[in-house]
Amino acid sequence: MNLQAMRAIYLFEMARTRRTLLQSIVSPVISTSLYFVVFGAAIGSRIPEVDGISYGAFIVPGLIMLSLLTQSVSNASFGIYFPKFTGTIYELLSAPVSYFEITASYVGAAASKSVVLGLIILATAGLFVPIEVAHPFWMLLFLVLTAVTFSLFGFIIGIWADNFEKLQLVPLLIITPLTFLGGSFYSINILPPIWQTVTLFNPVVYLVSGFRWSFYDVADVRVGISLAMTLLFLALFLAIVAWIFKTGYRLKTY
Repeated sequence: MNLQAMRAIYLFEMARTRRTLLQSIVSPVISTSLYFVVFGAAIGSRIPEVDGISYGAFIVPGLIMLSLLTQSVSNASFGIYFPKFTGTIYELLSAPVSYFEITASYVGAAASKSVVLGLIILATAGLFVPIEVAHPFWMLLFLVLTAVTFSLFGFIIGIWADNFEKLQLVPLLIITPLTFLGGSFYSINILPPIWQTVTLFNPVVYLVSGFRWSFYDVADVRVGISLAMTLLFLALFLAIVAWIFKTGYRLKTY
């Protein structure tokens, strides 16, 4: 395994975050804080508790997951798309670096950024409401697994996209709506039975539910199912990435 090459790619991607600190870290934290203030003030005053938890604290896992999903996809998609845009992707593909090493480097960097951002948002939320983490190990596990899974998804989008507009298409039109409708700001148990069933087809429900369980011991879906679904998404995206490199889709013919 070419660890030196992996380290070089990883550090290059992480350095890009430092160069764009305002956009990569500060902007998502401010946006999430505004969500928290608006939802906590406007809705929290009308809904004092959800499942025995104050509404302000209840939405913290959902807000973290919202930023985690969107930033994981955005970071990974831009990271691999930019070499395609500049033409340096061919130098990378011809270098003595395996497809696994390329994927691990880009996805690892994107996931690292998202995990750091998630922890910063968690610390920021603690300034607004008291937060307790019932299961720290599981919280970190769900955080890392979700970041890696959706960084792989973003990696796929970055290879598929042939312009900058398409990089924003999936996060804006798919990821964000699914997150809002996935129980980030409410418990799906308050929905009518028919809509509870429909909501279970939303994959984000399982991510948010498992992550919230790690905080407060409450969940809309059993934690075992949430973990299994997360691992299933991870395996699916890994299989798609493997197929892309095997066939050269949007790489050899871009």
